[in-house]
Amino acid sequence: MAVSRRTTTSPVLSIIGTRPEAIKMAPVLRALAARGFAQHIVLTGQHGGLRPHIPPALQADTAEIGFDPAHLSAGEIREHLRDRLRPAMLAASPAIVLVQGDTSSALAGALAAHDSRLPIGHVEAGLRSHHPTDPWPEEIHRIVIDRIATLLFAPSETALRNLRSERVRGQAIVTGNSGIDALLATTDAMGTVERDSGARRLILVTCHRRENRGDRLTGIAAALRRLVDELPVRVLLPLHANPHVAGPIRDLLGGSKHIELVPPLDYEATVRLLRQCWLVLTDSGGLQEEAPAFGTPVLVLRDATERTEPCPCLKLVGADPARIYREVRALVDQPHLYETMATPAFPFGDGAAGPRIAEAIARWLERA
Repeated sequence: MAVSRRTTTSPVLSIIGTRPEAIKMAPVLRALAARGFAQHIVLTGQHGGLRPHIPPALQADTAEIGFDPAHLSAGEIREHLRDRLRPAMLAASPAIVLVQGDTSSALAGALAAHDSRLPIGHVEAGLRSHHPTDPWPEEIHRIVIDRIATLLFAPSETALRNLRSERVRGQAIVTGNSGIDALLATTDAMGTVERDSGARRLILVTCHRRENRGDRLTGIAAALRRLVDELPVRVLLPLHANPHVAGPIRDLLGGSKHIELVPPLDYEATVRLLRQCWLVLTDSGGLQEEAPAFGTPVLVLRDATERTEPCPCLKLVGADPARIYREVRALVDQPHLYETMATPAFPFGDGAAGPRIAEAIARWLERA
């Protein structure tokens, strides 16, 4: 049975579960509002404190599902939310359900929409590491969402090629990544930020992915300690809000000289640090997208990444402590290598993804 399309009088329903989703969806929500779309927004509760990221004009159209995900597996979160979201979707009777990225909330939203025979729009479609367990479970999440989506908003030509190679049935369009919309808007409002010029160069480190727990995290911590002991660098490491992630990092690095562990940072503070720091060591997909806009080099603490677009700022180094040390030392000792990486680039978007997504939805509805 074919999925029915609805008229523009029906709302667009957006499912948002985590802080990165909220940041990346905000430009889309604003663009939809500018086109006069009615909207409903559901915050799943996978992360707390998301309301401040919702545009003020849409606060009244935003509902929250309250639950505590702390002791639930990714599968348990997904199934819980899938059951909770179906009634909300049926009540809203939306023209389309939007999900962003590859989280448990995104997959739950897509599956609930599919259960309810509603069209699905996938923001940030087509990302692939081509390793089914790296990242886990996100790689499978994004594949499943793309298989059942009606509209697929690919951030790049690389993502579009991935979708075409998989012969997805939905309509795919390159829009750019809405995270770059949010980044540029925040940067414009922030004004000038000077690059750190202290005697010890500032390295921003984040490490939160499941793949980097256990022995891999121990190795990364050993590399950080060696870096600050032997090189003129210092580390700033914002801890993840999840205590199961932050606790082991505190145990491994707490009290280390020239390594500062700080509470989770808000988005604006993170952007300011990306502009200020000398280097980023991270396993975050979002930072891989954002840092190149400022020409900030990034060494990616993963063996595979779904951000495979050519970019001079990015280099995969994995979690081997000797490799991490060697790569950072090369940038310290060989300024020409650093300058080659420190080239501003925009492989993931140009800041206009939100309007393109809103326009694509409007055109799709006109053809309904």
